[in-house]
Amino acid sequence: MLKIPKKVSDRWPAAVKNLVGVAVSHKTKDVSEADTVTLVKDMLAEIFGFDKYNELTSEQQIRGTFCDLAVKVEGKIRILIEVKAAALALNDNHLRQAINYGAHEGIEWIVLTNSLEWRLYKIKFGQPVDYEHVSSFCLPDLNLKNEDDQRKLFLLCREGLTTDAMGVYHQHISVLNKFTVAQVILGDAVTSVIRREMRRYFPDLKIEAESIADLLNNEILKREVLDGDKVKDAQQRLKKAATRNAKAQQKKESTKNTESDAATSE
Repeated sequence: MLKIPKKVSDRWPAAVKNLVGVAVSHKTKDVSEADTVTLVKDMLAEIFGFDKYNELTSEQQIRGTFCDLAVKVEGKIRILIEVKAAALALNDNHLRQAINYGAHEGIEWIVLTNSLEWRLYKIKFGQPVDYEHVSSFCLPDLNLKNEDDQRKLFLLCREGLTTDAMGVYHQHISVLNKFTVAQVILGDAVTSVIRREMRRYFPDLKIEAESIADLLNNEILKREVLDGDKVKDAQQRLKKAATRNAKAQQKKESTKNTESDAATSE
């Protein structure tokens, strides 16, 4: 899904080992938040590949105060980073502060970190403003030979930012999840396949599609994938995809017919 350049994976082992050691030391000594901000800037440069002097700033003023760090590429702020002291456990209050910053400035990507734990969020601009958790990892626990762990690191890399790795990954997890799959299972196409297979095994048994749908809704699928905002999101996502695909097919057929008519007239 995400191709990680060799130069990126090659820089990770030494940088991660060195800076994780510093972060653990900071946690043990309970250093100040300001010291953690300095360490996070080093991590963003050495692990994640940003230019510490030209692409990282702590002078971004939002609502009369300054956010801890902002990633600014080609004159545009791409990520806001809220940093807490290394010894401090991240919590929802820290997240709300960062989300408020991003929502006010129209910046959709937010990172919350204490140098050891990193969390990536995407703001959903609407009424009210909402957010989605996209990815998280604990830096000391990463296995740099593991593809999933490599992917988590790459999402926050300079090279990943230029290829919209965060957007691609977010789209992937938005579609390939239990809520969307549950809605696909409940669709007419899948219930028809289940009915056909049941009748193949038991040809004398009368089975209605409605009975299968009832079983899926009431006895097979968990309630959490049938109700709630995430279910509504999945339903809307599938509806939009179906509409988009239908329009694309209609356009394709129209083009084909036009070409056929042109060939006939010749």
